[in-house]
Amino acid sequence: MEAPPTSLTPAAEGLRASTQLGITIQTGLLEIWAHKFRSLLTMLGIVLGVSSLVAMSALVAGMEKGAKEALIAIGGLEKVRVEPQDVPIEQRHLSDEAVGITINDVRALAGCAPLVTQLSPEMRLWATLSANGKTFRPWNCVGVWPVALAMNEHTVQYGRMFNEIDDEQARSVCVIGTATRDELWGSPEEVGREVNPVGQILYVNGVPFTVVGMFQNYESERQRKMREYAQAHPTPAEGGVSRNHNRKGRPRKGTSYLYYLKNATVYLPLNTVWMKFRSGATRAAISANNGLAVGATGDPRLSGLDLRVASIDVLPQALQQVRNVLMGTHKCIEDFTFRTQEDWAEQIQLFVRNARLSGGIIAGISLLVGGIGIMNIMLASISERVREIGIRKSVGAGTLDIFIQILVESLVIAVLGGLAGLVTSFGLLRLIGSFAPTENAPIIQPAALAAAFGASVLIGLLAGLFPAVKASRLNPIQALRYE
Repeated sequence: MEAPPTSLTPAAEGLRASTQLGITIQTGLLEIWAHKFRSLLTMLGIVLGVSSLVAMSALVAGMEKGAKEALIAIGGLEKVRVEPQDVPIEQRHLSDEAVGITINDVRALAGCAPLVTQLSPEMRLWATLSANGKTFRPWNCVGVWPVALAMNEHTVQYGRMFNEIDDEQARSVCVIGTATRDELWGSPEEVGREVNPVGQILYVNGVPFTVVGMFQNYESERQRKMREYAQAHPTPAEGGVSRNHNRKGRPRKGTSYLYYLKNATVYLPLNTVWMKFRSGATRAAISANNGLAVGATGDPRLSGLDLRVASIDVLPQALQQVRNVLMGTHKCIEDFTFRTQEDWAEQIQLFVRNARLSGGIIAGISLLVGGIGIMNIMLASISERVREIGIRKSVGAGTLDIFIQILVESLVIAVLGGLAGLVTSFGLLRLIGSFAPTENAPIIQPAALAAAFGASVLIGLLAGLFPAVKASRLNPIQALRYE
């Protein structure tokens, strides 16, 4: 009597299964290599889908990081700006009594809005600066209180910020940014050394001011690396054009607009601007300057008012306090509006969501096309290998064996395409940066790499199901007769 066959141990079964899987994967690779050009075209959709998904995610992540840095650089979410606006339609008959934003509002808020921790009034001045035989029109020349230094996240590199005594006595002093220094006295790259303009005379609309301080140069991390690289690899001078802006006073390509605005800031004492440039203005001059000179009550009219609330958690309550105070000082005329950084943060998040959604849809379509290509090539492969499948079944291969073989071949194509797509995404980002440089450097995220590769594998799995089922159901006798 023959002994019954002994069953394999779990370890032996696992070794056998892994060996069979290895042979199946090797067969799939040999099949791909046998039809190299056809397989490459099949992978192309997967490669484009994966690379576009990773590249889009990296670009959006870079823009999101830059936008959040911008919010912090201009004061954070706790900062709110109060600006004048046109009188509402239902109050047009009260237009002559509208006072705008005035110093009286600042005094009232200081005493009646406990949730407001800082107040920084501004009186904008459209100015032409001249010194050293050169002229420059800054983007942001304003009369402010010394608190504007902290409110707008400025740091003084040379000299000092003017103080309350300078403002009270209307002294002719100013603090400038590096853009003004670069245009009028030369940038460090042009002069060959760091230029300190403190103590120099600067003419503002023909009125002499003494420079008592200069802010540090503001730049993003990407700008800093580019500057350091340029210093390490010097190129011929560009004819006296400064590093942050061109001859027309506009930011250079690749320079952050926000950082340029901070560098192009000139601060003057608020009372000095009022006494030297505004208090003697006629009605015609006031109208020509957008109504920024004097209110209907004779109180100095401001171009805007920055305030900081105690916490972002109490922002709605703080805004209500400010509105109540201003409605009282403005005789219930709502000729003011709020601009919060929270609105900007919401817009940033909305933009990021829309960009990710649109990029995901585009990448998803590419992956779907790649999946259709895989299914098509696998169906064509089955048609070419009908007799082979019939022979395998006739010598003992089961339905599951044929199913797994075809499915693994489909997965091998998807995996190779996904890996090629990940490599291509790095090259794609470098290509985008070469012809369309962006201030916010792309940030490649591991989660995006994993998601893109996982999507390609899933597409390969789904695309191989139908061909695998079709191949596994072939009748071996009919398959052997197939020509």
